[in-house]
Amino acid sequence: MGNVAQQFGVYWPNLIAQLILFAIVYFVLKRFAFKPIIAMLEERRRRIEEGQLNAEKIKKQLAEAQTRYEEILAKANADSQKLLEEVRASGDRLAEQKRQEAIAAAEQITLKAQEAIALERDKSMAEMKRELGRLVVDATTRVTGKVLSPADHEKINEETARQIAA
Repeated sequence: MGNVAQQFGVYWPNLIAQLILFAIVYFVLKRFAFKPIIAMLEERRRRIEEGQLNAEKIKKQLAEAQTRYEEILAKANADSQKLLEEVRASGDRLAEQKRQEAIAAAEQITLKAQEAIALERDKSMAEMKRELGRLVVDATTRVTGKVLSPADHEKINEETARQIAA
């Protein structure tokens, strides 16, 4: 074996020194370089994992917020529709009430006008009866040539009024 090692140019003292040197460098690197690098990589992996978990939490919260937003918006739309319907119904009721009030006012005006016409007609009829009675009394006085007493005037007026009423 010594022959084979020499054929390949293996010089045992150098090989052993290199193995010892390699072992020393490996332990130094392991202690001062690999541990901090591995710790740093582990910390980075942990932060990335936390970031992903936080991103998932934020996605869930965003989805919940979106759902709440849509629910609130739907409720607001429903409330506004209900309010609009109430306003329309109230407007219709108010319009109907005002229309009824206008009809009642028109009926009152019509009744008052009819009453005024009836009063005016009655007044005119009374005036006409008096005038007609006076004319009948004058005509009777002229035709008969006699002066009539107030009782005769009254009697003629009553008779004339009765005939006009019939």
